Amino acid sequence: MGKQLSPASREAAGQFPYLRVANVHLGRIDYADVNTMGFSSREREIYGLRPGDILLNEGQSLELVGRSAVYEGADGVYCFQNTLVRFRPSEQVLSAYAQVIFERWLATGVFAAIAKQTTSIAHLGSERFAALDFPLLPLAEQRRIVEVIDAVSAQERAIEASIAKLDMLKVSVMAELASMELGAFEGILERGPQNGIYKPASSYGSEGTPIVRIDSFRGGPSDFTRNLLRVSLSAGEVERYGLVTGDVLINRVNTPELVGKSTAVGRLVEPTVFESNMMRCRVRADRAVPTFVETWLGSSLAKTHFRMRAKSAISQASINRSDVRSCPFPRLDVPRQLNFLKRLAAVRDQQQLEEVELAKLGDLNRGIIDDLLDSGGRARARSAP
Repeated sequence: MGKQLSPASREAAGQFPYLRVANVHLGRIDYADVNTMGFSSREREIYGLRPGDILLNEGQSLELVGRSAVYEGADGVYCFQNTLVRFRPSEQVLSAYAQVIFERWLATGVFAAIAKQTTSIAHLGSERFAALDFPLLPLAEQRRIVEVIDAVSAQERAIEASIAKLDMLKVSVMAELASMELGAFEGILERGPQNGIYKPASSYGSEGTPIVRIDSFRGGPSDFTRNLLRVSLSAGEVERYGLVTGDVLINRVNTPELVGKSTAVGRLVEPTVFESNMMRCRVRADRAVPTFVETWLGSSLAKTHFRMRAKSAISQASINRSDVRSCPFPRLDVPRQLNFLKRLAAVRDQQQLEEVELAKLGDLNRGIIDDLLDSGGRARARSAP
């Protein structure tokens, strides 16, 4: 482990840069925010880093304890703090191979299993770390494994870059809405906005009519065919507050950042109602497509409108019918709305395909590492002090 930071070391002569937990991320070291403290010549020999050293988070949240990265800087340019554990491989171990093992141990909870929890911080412990069984394979086998992992990782990075570009394209498509001529939301309404039904907690149970609540959707596409609470209602209440496919629900009471979140009702498998902290709008079929309305209400312009009109009370904010009616809405006819949705769907579909491929590569990567952990010998991990 590294040197402990103290008031004396902060003021001591011989200030020298050192790395700490905040600098060591998974697979990379961030040198943008490096602190200094006093190190004597002897301490610089002890705590100085060499290329190929691996630094692991010694004190972290339980799920991140053991997070590691290979130091690839110059010899002796940085030291390290005691919030990190240094692993200095012997001639029998490649740094890149050891990093593969440590990343797998982090992902599978090996580090979390040996960590000692103190309040919100878990400690890896250099002795507990050193006592772990390390899968020691011949150097040629280590190189082969690293090459395979690197090849898969390169493919993962390429797909991640593609997903990022698709994200930018999606943002660009959505940004087109901001340049369109705007009217008012009330111009596309057939009915509403209508507040939902309020029922006391005693009315909820395992039987009754499914009810959509504010935690039933995130904003955007939703599924109201399952996982809804049920409430006891009269036939008249079900008729008055019953949803139909194409209805648009707008959250009228929520935290300031979530007020106004919206969804278009899709397929329903039984009569379903909505609760009082949201409003239901029914749009005219000749003027608006419900999924386009859903998309628009999730745009930055619509969200800004609701946040500016919201009335705050402690930790909650609310909007009313007038705020919904006055919400801006693009002057686009139905064919152009459908064309916009088609273009946006093409980007989203391609992004989903890329994400599926990325998940497959992740499974392949984990499978390769699992295979290597099931083969070869076992030796003790050793970390330099």
